Amino acid sequence: MTVPDQLASVRYLVDDVSAAVDFYTTHLGFRLNTSAAPAFADVVRGPLRLLLSGPASSGARSTPADAAGPGHNRIHLVVGDLDAEIDRLRGAGLPFRSEPVSGPGGRQVLIADPAGNLIELFQPAG
Repeated sequence: MTVPDQLASVRYLVDDVSAAVDFYTTHLGFRLNTSAAPAFADVVRGPLRLLLSGPASSGARSTPADAAGPGHNRIHLVVGDLDAEIDRLRGAGLPFRSEPVSGPGGRQVLIADPAGNLIELFQPAG
């Protein structure tokens, strides 16, 4: 079990560590924590530590076929104004993987990092 005052970490496998660091720090408000590019880097936003593992990293070793999920996992970033974020990211030329959708809890849209990992931008209702 993790210690409560530590960051929660998520690993994303990426093709190009430097491109991934640039994407997350330039567009999504992360800061670079450590880098051993081209193998690995980690970026931090609030309590989330995102581990970016390139092809040369130990984290990029093959996942057993019976352990792999359906590929729909994503990190979830809360934003204050979804429409403003969509405008800002479209203005930066980023492609979206979905149109904005609304539900009882709020609104969301999906984008992808340079390696195709999904990021959900979410604005809570109310």
